[in-house]
Amino acid sequence: MTLPRRKTASGLSRRTFIGGAASAIVGFTIIPRHVLGGAGFVPPSEKVNIAIVGCGGQGRTNVRSLLQHADAQIIAVADPIESQDLNAFYYKGAAGRLPLKAEIENHFAAKTPNYKVAAYQDFRALLAKEKSVDAVLCATPDHLHAYVSVAAMRLGKHVYCEKPLTHNVWEARQVARVAKETGVATTMGNQGHSGDFIRETCEIIRDGAIGDVREVHAWTSATRWNKGLAGRPQDERTPDGVNWDLWLGPRDPRGYSAALNPVRWRDFWDFGTAPIGDFFCHNFDPAMWALNLREPLDIEASAVGPVDSYIAPTAGLYTYRFGPRGEMPAVKFTWYEGGLKPQRPEGMADTEQFDGNGVLFLGDKGALSSPGWGGRPKLLPASRDKAYQRPAPTLSRSKGHHREWLDACKGGPSPSSDFQYGAALTEVGLLGLVAMRVGKRIAWDAKAMRCPNAPEADRFLKESYRAGWEIPA
Repeated sequence: MTLPRRKTASGLSRRTFIGGAASAIVGFTIIPRHVLGGAGFVPPSEKVNIAIVGCGGQGRTNVRSLLQHADAQIIAVADPIESQDLNAFYYKGAAGRLPLKAEIENHFAAKTPNYKVAAYQDFRALLAKEKSVDAVLCATPDHLHAYVSVAAMRLGKHVYCEKPLTHNVWEARQVARVAKETGVATTMGNQGHSGDFIRETCEIIRDGAIGDVREVHAWTSATRWNKGLAGRPQDERTPDGVNWDLWLGPRDPRGYSAALNPVRWRDFWDFGTAPIGDFFCHNFDPAMWALNLREPLDIEASAVGPVDSYIAPTAGLYTYRFGPRGEMPAVKFTWYEGGLKPQRPEGMADTEQFDGNGVLFLGDKGALSSPGWGGRPKLLPASRDKAYQRPAPTLSRSKGHHREWLDACKGGPSPSSDFQYGAALTEVGLLGLVAMRVGKRIAWDAKAMRCPNAPEADRFLKESYRAGWEIPA
């Protein structure tokens, strides 16, 4: 689907305007940028000017992917943290505003000597001053995803936002709405969605290889970073080079703590979304796409360890029930985390890996498994998978997750995990966290965005915001 084109003041579409202007200009081989259009539009012949908001480990990971594309030009970064050591985490190395600025400048200096990247503590100042920014990549902690995305889209900037797309269900609805209203190019950072294997999963299931699917299991071994902590962490001295109040953003003021930064913020309800927020958008994705699982009827959750008002449990078990969708039957989906997982399915060899991340589809005629993150699907047992003739592709193949977004920024088709899809995927995962915090099964009225049997869930569906950080409705 081609993204909607903005209108010029005369009502002409930009595509019509550009075509007419180009044909009228004789003798010029380069058309200046100001002739082609304003904010939010990038002609195919030009590079996409990108700002990075959030320079931690995942921001750095995205930057390294973008630097593989010749038409991606990173011109600015923003993060309230100057520098931080990530060697204690899976990212390793140094991250933060200044290390990432230096890495980007070193990359571009090979072709453009003295290349400079603008660096800001506050992304709002970046958006106000860097008028040539075409697109924003958001890799902040979860509690800022919606605010950054909406602010950028309202300015006509294309947006790539890491998963989960938002921190609560109401935010997911707002982000999807603003993306539709503005027509900018958007995508969520569930990278496995752009692989061939997730498409094969959809095609095999739709081919009827395992019959009607009535049960799906997905899991991650991820658990809490702060394993021995309960309640609110003790305040500590704020390290040099950290603007802690800015890092808190929409949350109420509180002291700095190493239990929160870096990375460990994922454990806390105010900032992260626990393991389900970290991995659900990867491992539920094949089921949502293949089976159109969008609006659960009800959700229940149970925890291993305590669930308090500050920090998520060390492990959780979540059950979602989805009603029939067209000719497809009702489905029970179960999510496991923190070392919990389903029984090893019949037909899976004892030597085959069954931990880490995974997805298992159980149908009337067999089972299909994959290692998670959109990994290669396999029919069970292995002998059946070897004999099975996979169907001809029916879903278009992707050129890559960042490539899809860059092409969309330049007027190409909308990415397959745009904010409409990403918001729906995120919402399902976040509903599990609502059930966990409420402490009972919740019924879900998607149209009204409420839990009819649990009015106490309202405060988890939409949170409160510090003055000045409200997301415009």
